Amino acid sequence: MLRALAPFLLLIGLSGPVAAQYVDPDVIAPPSEGPRADVGPRAETGGATTLEDILRRQNGETVDDSYRSENLGQDKPVYPSDSRLFTRGGPSDADLWRATRYGEADIRTQNNGPASHTLIQDGGMRWLDFRAGPLQFWGAVGLGATLLVLAAFYLIRGKVMLDHPPQGRYIERFKPVERFAHWLLAASFITLGITGLISLFGRKVFIPLFGHEAFAAVAVATKWVHDNISWAFMLALVLIFVFWVAHNLPDRTDIKWLARGGGMLGGGHPPAKKFNAGQKLIFWAVIVFGTTISLSGLSLLFPFQFHLFSHTFGFINDIGAPGWFGMQPLTVDLAPQEEMQLSQLWHAVMALILTAIIFGHIYIGTLGMEGAFDAMGKGEVDVEWAREHHSIWAAEVEGKTTPRREV
Repeated sequence: MLRALAPFLLLIGLSGPVAAQYVDPDVIAPPSEGPRADVGPRAETGGATTLEDILRRQNGETVDDSYRSENLGQDKPVYPSDSRLFTRGGPSDADLWRATRYGEADIRTQNNGPASHTLIQDGGMRWLDFRAGPLQFWGAVGLGATLLVLAAFYLIRGKVMLDHPPQGRYIERFKPVERFAHWLLAASFITLGITGLISLFGRKVFIPLFGHEAFAAVAVATKWVHDNISWAFMLALVLIFVFWVAHNLPDRTDIKWLARGGGMLGGGHPPAKKFNAGQKLIFWAVIVFGTTISLSGLSLLFPFQFHLFSHTFGFINDIGAPGWFGMQPLTVDLAPQEEMQLSQLWHAVMALILTAIIFGHIYIGTLGMEGAFDAMGKGEVDVEWAREHHSIWAAEVEGKTTPRREV
């Protein structure tokens, strides 16, 4: 008799836990904020992550996680206190981890440093994906395309030669202190460019060729050189601004120079002062991009003292700029790690753009134009070169009242 009843008793015993796990959907209350947990696919999970959420995240699609970020337990319970799912004795582990992830938890750590309160920081993955994907791809495309355009231009146009033979008489173009500032800027920028490219592309290019151990040593040396040479770049940036800003202010002669493409269109060399419109564009590109690169670099060197983006985003919000494009205000409460990630991306993008611009400047100063290198190489240029390329300046230097007739 007992043997006959044993299967029946076992079935009844096992059905207890199963019944205990059943939750009446009617007792699941919606959260106080955010998406409702009692409607749609989340009703099946009590407001938790669904299979659709997981699949969307795996496919790289955007997932609205406000059902988690806005339901952190404590004062925002998902379930009423009389529900069988209500947490007894304070927030559950899941609530605590969600609060930690979204920066809402009251955290105490042994490390009392500036970033000690940040235990989970989702932005690191977005930074890594952008740095290893679009930044590297479009950076390589931009620099490569610039070199190809310059090579094609040289093959088609060739070197820009003087219309008349050099006279063998020279006039001073740049003083020694000006040339020092220029070459300090050039040398530091080239060094920073090489070390920066190694840091950006090293894992994809250097490691496959030389291995991880070799790249580790190179990466350490690269970072040390990059960080310390940056001070020379910033000093040179200030010097050239002080020396040349007065000569690089726009004026009406620049309009005519640009209209004729610097002599490429319409023949002859348009009048120009000490710096023509093309050189002025280079100057201001170096000043503007160099300044923003320097500021983002300082933010990377001193991430806990110099917060670049939180203040910038605050200013943008104050003038209402996001609303002009139908956007929500930018986040201003950034963790130190987020500041560093944004600074690194901005630093790299601005540096890549400036590098492409400097490629053109180097081309003109070396292969692209006859006699151009003498200006910075020797500090003086042939009189004929000065008259053809900078006729207004040449006339002033030679003591003439009117510039030479255009050739």
